[in-house]
Amino acid sequence: MKAFVVDSTGKAGCVDQHRAVPSLQPNQVLVKPVAVALNPTDWRHLAYERAKPGCIVGCDYAGVVVSAGAEARDTAGNPWKEGDKIFGCAHGSNLVNPDDGVFTEYAVVTGDIQMRLSEATEKSIRFEGAATLGLGAITVGQGLFQKSLKLELPDPSTAANPPSRDTPVLIYGGSTATGALGIQYARRAGYTVITTCSPANVAYVKSLGADYAVDYHSPDAGQQIREYTGNRLYHAFDTVSVAQSAHICADALSTNVQPKTPVYGSLLPVKFPRSDVQSTYTVMHTVFGKAFQFGQTEMPASAEDFAFGRKFFALTQALVEKGLIKPHTYRVEFGGLDGIATGLANLQKGAVKAEKLVYRLADTA
Repeated sequence: MKAFVVDSTGKAGCVDQHRAVPSLQPNQVLVKPVAVALNPTDWRHLAYERAKPGCIVGCDYAGVVVSAGAEARDTAGNPWKEGDKIFGCAHGSNLVNPDDGVFTEYAVVTGDIQMRLSEATEKSIRFEGAATLGLGAITVGQGLFQKSLKLELPDPSTAANPPSRDTPVLIYGGSTATGALGIQYARRAGYTVITTCSPANVAYVKSLGADYAVDYHSPDAGQQIREYTGNRLYHAFDTVSVAQSAHICADALSTNVQPKTPVYGSLLPVKFPRSDVQSTYTVMHTVFGKAFQFGQTEMPASAEDFAFGRKFFALTQALVEKGLIKPHTYRVEFGGLDGIATGLANLQKGAVKAEKLVYRLADTA
């Protein structure tokens, strides 16, 4: 089969024309991806040499089940079978298990934490839209609900018109792929959503459910948020996670830290400028429940994170089926697996704004 893998330098990717189809473990599903989507973690694993030559790259996909292990079940405990439509994410560029990525003609994924793509949903968002959801969803799940901010989860029965919690939450970077999902989940849980974006994306983030948007270029962006919330902001989720975004979040969070401590969650380790704020970052790969190596850091297996992932993906599937969580804006690029190297380079250069890049496997030469 063909697969996009880490090349011999360990710093870039290429298409391997003769990769062996991965062997299937009892709890895994063999999938034929129809579409895959790029994420910043894909190029970072290459640029920062977090993988090794031969690792299959890629986390986000949507496709069709080819075969399933004897113990492979979905989030509801039902067995996967040939022909089922499926979407979700995998541990791409995995240093411990090089076969785990999904930028390939045939991929193996852990069945318990994948989502079913119903006929109605596939007609609505298609494989291309479904391919954008997996990694972003669990990143939001860990950051907003499980580990960092520890907010209340949405209730699928009330998510269409949730009761207001009268609690503001800042989603920094609302027009990013993760930010766009974060806005939707926080809104579906009944929170008042504040976000940052460029002026060109204000209408977009408000269409997702943001109540208030601030231009992150403004020198007083943080102060604007603090004034809007009446100094009552205690939750900030930073989907950009650089010095500038951390500074704006610090300015936005409440200065009244007794008896309640403000919380800042990020996707990358970033130095936070306030010592009176609880600062946490997450690594979504813990959701797979297996030990792995993140660069030079040994990450232990987490049964707790695996259990949360199963629960959160079940919730996500329900919300997507109801049309209450929608894919971020995406653009289908040509070339299939052959086009991914260019897409990753453009992501790394910052040339992709407010959209996800998606590739159809059928377009591979």
